[in-house]
Amino acid sequence: MPPRWSRVPTRQDADYRQLDDRMNFAVHVAGFAAINSGIWFVRTLQQQDWTWTVWVTGVWAAVLVLHTIYIFAIADYSQ
Repeated sequence: MPPRWSRVPTRQDADYRQLDDRMNFAVHVAGFAAINSGIWFVRTLQQQDWTWTVWVTGVWAAVLVLHTIYIFAIADYSQ
């Protein structure tokens, strides 16, 4: 069930901006999980020695960690 918002949603509303950023983060985590697990599944299934999969996973995970730090520690949602 989608979240309900009691007023008109705008990016100037701090509560809405916080919810929007966290939902965006959740979509990014889901995309990382789906695509990354697919890459590793195909690599394992075909018994390939793809060195780029380690780099893709590492860089993408680092970007997610930076996104996490920004969303939960740095972002200022005050009015």
